[in-house]
Amino acid sequence: MLQVGDHLPEFESVNQDGKTVKSAVFAGKKLVIFFYPKANTPGCTAEACDLNDNISLLKKEGYELLGISADSVSAQKKFHEKFGFQYDLIADESKEILEKFGVWQLKKFMGKEYMGIVRTTFIFDENGVCTRVIEKVNTKNAAKQILKNT
Repeated sequence: MLQVGDHLPEFESVNQDGKTVKSAVFAGKKLVIFFYPKANTPGCTAEACDLNDNISLLKKEGYELLGISADSVSAQKKFHEKFGFQYDLIADESKEILEKFGVWQLKKFMGKEYMGIVRTTFIFDENGVCTRVIEKVNTKNAAKQILKNT
């Protein structure tokens, strides 16, 4: 998994509107990237909505925000429109970005093993350096966790 001190990996994928988003557009900006398992599920909805409800506080601290999952563009679009998110959701169906960040991992649930996304938030400074990794995300207080040490 990406660690504190690592640089923002280069990536390119499409957002909920099918528009290309490249990591390079965030050069010189503080960035929060949150990885979530699946659009429109209870935990992911709680997390994404909490971040959206607190977007003005995040922006006040200078953060850009990006959500990434392996959902399709159409699933991301439905999720985005349903809740009116004020930030992009990236569709990483190829799992290329998930693998670069190390969040595509073997998971266990009810005795079954499967590959899936480990809910994780990465915070980058203006130089593209990872300053924090939040592995135990509190979905109902995700923004508070991010802003705790700013």
